[in-house]
Amino acid sequence: MFTGIIETLGEIQHIESDGGNIHYYIKSSISKDLKIDQSVSHDGVCLTVVGINEDIHQVTAIQETLIKSNLGNLKKGDIVNLERCTPANGRFDGHIVQGHVDQTATCVNIKDQEGSYVFTFEYTPKHNNITVEKGSITVNGISLTVIDSEPNRFSVAIIPYTLEHTNLSKIRIKDIVNIEFDIVGKYVAKIMSMRD
Repeated sequence: MFTGIIETLGEIQHIESDGGNIHYYIKSSISKDLKIDQSVSHDGVCLTVVGINEDIHQVTAIQETLIKSNLGNLKKGDIVNLERCTPANGRFDGHIVQGHVDQTATCVNIKDQEGSYVFTFEYTPKHNNITVEKGSITVNGISLTVIDSEPNRFSVAIIPYTLEHTNLSKIRIKDIVNIEFDIVGKYVAKIMSMRD
């Protein structure tokens, strides 16, 4: 379980293909403190740490993960958002984030609002995934609040701190991001679809 509050950034050092899987070697300030078998969110995708070498840790993405996320697009030098799982006695600052990416979305607009930015993302409607204004959404693992909601797109406002401390600063129009919709909204949508 995660909260969507990004702990630090990691840099892709090396990528290896292994059949249908991909191994990622990531350098970060928390890598040396991780443990084998620990769950860590990488751009919103919960991956298990399988190796550690000083300040570099290794994780593996399977085919199912690569299909539903943007991890297959990563290359050496790319920056990813990292968050360790939330301790049971920890502060819950974001919202309930499972680390199970539902699908990807495309950045279609970035608007400078003199100090903050509004990012608009468009996604293919499927599986009854929805957003609501003032509701929660996870973009590349970041817990954000929806400010505009349409059937296949939404916008979020980004403060300077978030832009500086996450990889949203690297996002440009047409870039692909990972989306995890609010778990409560997903349950409500499922229940409503069963009533039809």
